[in-house]
Amino acid sequence: CNSSYCRNTDRTIYVGHREPPPGTEAYIPQRFPDNRIVSSKYTFWNFIPKNLFEQFRRIANFYFLIIFLVQLIIDTPTSPVTSGLPLLFVITVTAIKQGYEDWLRHKADNAMNQCPVHFIQHGKLVRKQSRKLRVGDIVMVKEDETFPCDLIFLSSSRGDGTCFVTTASLDGESSHKTHYAVQDTKAFHSEQEIDALHATIECEQPQPDLYNLLFLSKYLYFGMFIFCRPLGSENLLLRGATLKNTEKIFGVAIYTGMETKMALNYQSKSQKRSAVEKSMNVFLIVYLCILISKALINTVLKYVWQSEPFRDEPWYNQKTEPERKRNQFLQAFTDFLAFMVLFNYIIPVSMYVTVEMQKFLGSYFLTWDEEMFDEDTGEGPLVNTSDLNEELGQIEYVFTDKTGTLTENNMEFVECCIEGHVYIPHVICLGPFKGEELFFRALCLCHTVQVKDDDNVDGLKKSQLSRRSRIYISSSPDEVALVEGIQRFELLEVLSFDSVRRRMSVIVKSSTGDIFLFCKGADSSIFPRVKEGKIDQIRSRVERNAVEGLRTLCVAYKKLTAEEYSNAQKMLQNAKLALQDREKKLAEVYEKIERDFILLGATAVEDRLQEKAADTIEALQKAGIKVWVLTGDKMETAAATCYACKLFRRNTQILELTTKKIEEQSLHDVLFDLSKTVLRHSGSLTRDSLSGLSTDMQDYGLIIDGAALSLIMKPRQDGSSGNYRELFLEICRNCSAVLCCRMAPLQKAQIVKLIKLSKEHPITLAIGDGANDVSMILEAHVGIGIIGKEGRQAARNSDYAIPKFKHLKKMLLVHGHFYYVRISELVQYFFYKNVCFIFPQFLYQFFCGFSQQPLYDTAYLTLYNISFTSLPILLYSLMEQHVSADTLKREPSLDVAKNALLRWRAFIYWTFLGVFDAVVFFFGAYFLFDNTIVTSNGQMFGNWTFGTLVFTVLVFTVTLKLALDTHYWTWINHFMIWGSLLFYIVFSLLWGGIIWPFLNYQRMYYVFMQMLSSGPAWLGIILLITVSLLPDVLKKVLCRQLWPTATERIQVKIFFCVISF
Repeated sequence: CNSSYCRNTDRTIYVGHREPPPGTEAYIPQRFPDNRIVSSKYTFWNFIPKNLFEQFRRIANFYFLIIFLVQLIIDTPTSPVTSGLPLLFVITVTAIKQGYEDWLRHKADNAMNQCPVHFIQHGKLVRKQSRKLRVGDIVMVKEDETFPCDLIFLSSSRGDGTCFVTTASLDGESSHKTHYAVQDTKAFHSEQEIDALHATIECEQPQPDLYNLLFLSKYLYFGMFIFCRPLGSENLLLRGATLKNTEKIFGVAIYTGMETKMALNYQSKSQKRSAVEKSMNVFLIVYLCILISKALINTVLKYVWQSEPFRDEPWYNQKTEPERKRNQFLQAFTDFLAFMVLFNYIIPVSMYVTVEMQKFLGSYFLTWDEEMFDEDTGEGPLVNTSDLNEELGQIEYVFTDKTGTLTENNMEFVECCIEGHVYIPHVICLGPFKGEELFFRALCLCHTVQVKDDDNVDGLKKSQLSRRSRIYISSSPDEVALVEGIQRFELLEVLSFDSVRRRMSVIVKSSTGDIFLFCKGADSSIFPRVKEGKIDQIRSRVERNAVEGLRTLCVAYKKLTAEEYSNAQKMLQNAKLALQDREKKLAEVYEKIERDFILLGATAVEDRLQEKAADTIEALQKAGIKVWVLTGDKMETAAATCYACKLFRRNTQILELTTKKIEEQSLHDVLFDLSKTVLRHSGSLTRDSLSGLSTDMQDYGLIIDGAALSLIMKPRQDGSSGNYRELFLEICRNCSAVLCCRMAPLQKAQIVKLIKLSKEHPITLAIGDGANDVSMILEAHVGIGIIGKEGRQAARNSDYAIPKFKHLKKMLLVHGHFYYVRISELVQYFFYKNVCFIFPQFLYQFFCGFSQQPLYDTAYLTLYNISFTSLPILLYSLMEQHVSADTLKREPSLDVAKNALLRWRAFIYWTFLGVFDAVVFFFGAYFLFDNTIVTSNGQMFGNWTFGTLVFTVLVFTVTLKLALDTHYWTWINHFMIWGSLLFYIVFSLLWGGIIWPFLNYQRMYYVFMQMLSSGPAWLGIILLITVSLLPDVLKKVLCRQLWPTATERIQVKIFFCVISF
């Protein structure tokens, strides 16, 4: 064996655990992991410490932990229970949720690890659990079973040493892929023959890449001779894939457990944060600054107040000697912390739990939507993450793939052009001309289609041209369409298709001994390699078909001499044996072989537009959302699809930024010409102007190809940072739609990132159905996968998945709209009710000598956010509909953009409304008490009755405020809102009406009943609630009359329609 190939690598595997014969090589045992899959995050022993550590990494939880510890350490005005109990509730709920999710992962892991597997031991089949497999074991897998680990394919029950595999659990592709057994072992069919094999496999350490594989196999037959055999992806069977249409196969385990490629691809996606969450964090920082300011002001004013001796040491409360000697700075710092504890409720810890519950429960409304269920596929929408629900209502840019997303990805053969002559399916036949014969031979041979005479093959299409039940199996729907459109050579070599070359070739040998190389691929990859044929006629036909929206392939060939084939075979063999840069070396060999073709003709297949795709794009544009199409197809085909789906309208002026344009002019000149054209109308095309576009209004559409984009993204030679990106972005901003054609997967992600990071920072959404769309799906703020024919890899890597493109309309314009409006109200309401709650406590310090005396009882402090006011807003955030779903579908322009409901103006309004209500609560009760209200038995109200009166007005006001904001009333709303108020009353009666034995003191005993026994208190409560709610009601009435929003106009219109009906 050549030493350049049989060198030491990172991993050596001994097939069947057989050591090499003495003297052949040094035997170095290696330790490999077992075959257990572990997707769980916790164990029984580390759950509590690990979960607590992760939860306290959140700033809010850590902040409340510090506050709780301060309450335990120093003498604070409130009990540690007031902070500890809400924090415990938050931590417990989150831990239960995460623990349950991890238990489900443990359950799934156990089911996978304990499934039975057959392997060969001492020439016999033995059954054991999957988790006990080791690297080097020889495994037998039967039809319809999944591969338990990553295997090198040794032999098959099929005579040609092949097997068919579906990778549905890896990438969702239901099409059958053909794999080939190692050439030297494919004849081993019995357990004894396989067990007698002496071989080693040298390979790299485990890598997550599913397709770039480097293997080298060395065979030692009883010590007589040694030779090497290169192995590739066609010999590798991945864990999770399923064996199909093959009775059984034998394979040797090379990667097990967490080292399998499936496990290595479990990498979690980067954490995406919504605009609402970012706004929440900013608002929390503002409120934290307010909290610190309050504590500082009160600390300073306390010492100003105590500067007078009679206030610092009144006759009834003289200081002790240790208190007089205490460090003043330390005392001031302790007072500052005490005020921080007193006012810390302005930071709503329970808001995090409520928001998380709202997102989790709200996601079920999407999955339960029957209108988004597709009966053809039996699929409904999937929610892979609920953290971005509200982001669906904020989308400004939609980046969509074309094939399989806008179109059906269901190819139908339309026509072919052979040497300039056009043929249609019903007249196709093998004519007497050599060109026709070679053309159809190329189509028949240059593909990976397998034929099976069976009715029961998963997800495959039957031939309509044969009387027999014949199934065509292929990894590409294009190939099935071509083979079905037409109807004995020896296959020598396959030069596989890849997205860079955009072509594939086969080398075949005829019965007469002639050797041909047939090649098919995109016109851009075939025409530059053609030296003769009817090039102009075929090119013209290809361009015409592309304009009509058809997918085209060009077919060419060349005849090889025996010497040329021998040289090609040697080059291919050497490249396949390389363990370093194998893909690069293969590409170089392909480039040398695939040249000097004779052009035979071209084919055209049709990929029809999906149902209601045009309606969906039109609705999105009316909502002010810009739609970009990113595709790998040629410009003419993609442009025809864009016109069909109404992305480009009849009056759209098309601007081209393509390689052809750049060849005629410099990139600089092209960009500046386009810039002058689109900037004739001052200002960029905003969301509002886009939503108002009429069919008669002039607008622009831009077409750019991958080569032009590469030039734009490339920095200038002078090193200037501006380059052409800003100019390109300025052109795009003034275009109503953009088509990016001839895009590589990485370029799709670059486009999304470029827009995402532009100065406007728009919210982006990427939608696609194939593995080549995953990069842009992960890059966008929100990624949506189509559960389509190209597999589920896009759906698995997305945040949400839908069956068809048409479902995007309701997902964004209805569900997304509701999600955003609801959670915006939830966030603003939480801050509002906490300002109402804690600002009276701040005002109270001016009337109690800044003594840190709490205004409310401990029970009220603890339960305010947990029980009294939490459930109504949670239900509101799940069920509120300010307009109906049908109205939102009819009026896409109602979509709320740019986080409008959480802007500073709205935040300041809610904050000042909370301050106003708090002032009304406090001073209204203060002036009421200033008149020395007494009960019927002559007793005066005390400070706890004063605090209870303020708290009662507070609870009723914030709850009724939510009732006034509710548009969609159900019995559940009534139950929650009025039930919460009733619960508060019942709790207060029980809390103050019973002597509780577990309390050391009971300062609230009979306080609530005493307050209710006073007529003026009743009148004061009703009056203060009315005064508190009045400004907000007046503001809404005036704004609705003078400056109504689009939503309010629709509400009024619907109201009058209902009345007139």
